[in-house]
Amino acid sequence: MPAAPLSRYNGLAMLLHWLIAALLIGNIGLAWYFNSLPKLAQIPIVQVHKSIGITILILSLLRLAWRFTAIPPPLPPQMAVWERRVAAAVYVLFYVVMIGMPVTGWAMVSASQYIHVYPITLFGLAPWPPIYPLTVLAPAPMHQAHELFAGAHGLLAKLAYGLILVHVAAALRHQFVRRDDIMARMIPFLRGRFA
Repeated sequence: MPAAPLSRYNGLAMLLHWLIAALLIGNIGLAWYFNSLPKLAQIPIVQVHKSIGITILILSLLRLAWRFTAIPPPLPPQMAVWERRVAAAVYVLFYVVMIGMPVTGWAMVSASQYIHVYPITLFGLAPWPPIYPLTVLAPAPMHQAHELFAGAHGLLAKLAYGLILVHVAAALRHQFVRRDDIMARMIPFLRGRFA
């Protein structure tokens, strides 16, 4: 007798989903906060921001590895084709954000004249290497690289804002309008009809 298809994500997927979501939203809030401060006051908060970004990168790569080794629960059969396509696009774009934002941030600080003064450390406990070729550029190309990666980092942040709004709105629509148990697939304490 074949096994019944999964109706929920497993515990690891749920943990990574909510941990990455909390860290991503927290890091966005942290960036808004430190950008409101004078430059010198930003330094310790930026160091925490970098650490959270690297943590998001590591967790997102773990989640991507999980995705290639585990079968996610299927979407409800009554979902329209356009909804499935939008869900797939948002899913892929979230990975672009979760991996791209930390990588562009890492590259941006690596291509900074301050990388040797304020090296990257994970929460002040362990060193994290800069992207070496960027650290040894001449001043003008280093500045150009820094600006390029800073611009990309900012665009990915704007994409993150939009994706978060779309994702939350869609989840609430599924839960309270469609009532199709989509949210119960990813919330440990929420039980759907299939649980």
